[in-house]
Amino acid sequence: MLSTKMMMAVAGAAFAAAPAMATVTVSTYDDLTEDHYGTSFHYNGVTYHSVNDQAGVFPSGDTFEGGDGINGLGTQVIVENATLLYNDYPTWGSANNALTFGTSYVVGDNLSIGALSTVTMDLDEAADSASVEMAYYENGPWGGIVYHLDAFSGGSLVASDSFSISDLGGRDNIAFATLSVNGAVFDSLQLYATFGADYSGPRALLDNLTINTVPAPGAAALLVMGGLVARRRR
Repeated sequence: MLSTKMMMAVAGAAFAAAPAMATVTVSTYDDLTEDHYGTSFHYNGVTYHSVNDQAGVFPSGDTFEGGDGINGLGTQVIVENATLLYNDYPTWGSANNALTFGTSYVVGDNLSIGALSTVTMDLDEAADSASVEMAYYENGPWGGIVYHLDAFSGGSLVASDSFSISDLGGRDNIAFATLSVNGAVFDSLQLYATFGADYSGPRALLDNLTINTVPAPGAAALLVMGGLVARRRR
């Protein structure tokens, strides 16, 4: 029979070892059908919502409304078959589907890179790191916009990453980037674009959203304690 001190010591070790039980999930969207998935969509432990719901401004000075109005960017979560993009850029993402947003998609292997001003991603389980691969348009009318990935815990900002869209002028072209957050435990992510102090509405595709989930505090200890109790009963 184990003493109470021994049980407490083992439980403490389990608490300390809890991060080792973390699991990694990668959302590739490749098992989904190309389609609209509504304004709130749950997939692989993540709920996507609040898409393009903020008003904003483009670098040209033109403005847009939040939501689905005449001047809105569209609030749909969309799975896009982007086969032609993957054919041209085989090292990006994971063929053949990507996630985009806005109002519409192109049926079949061709694609549309939808508007992404902001999207919130609530996690089923807490995580301590996350990353997402992005394909987007740079230069042209998009130069100078900044994309951000913020991580929140209970509504408080705990980690962030960002990059600026190239502003070299001329015609716009496809570019690629990865945003990542780590170093803190969080339960929600927000991906959004700004130009100056305002939201902005560039175009983007997402792929390979990778999340390292962590066990609930004390979960490992409870498992060990349960095993010890069963052992004592035997």
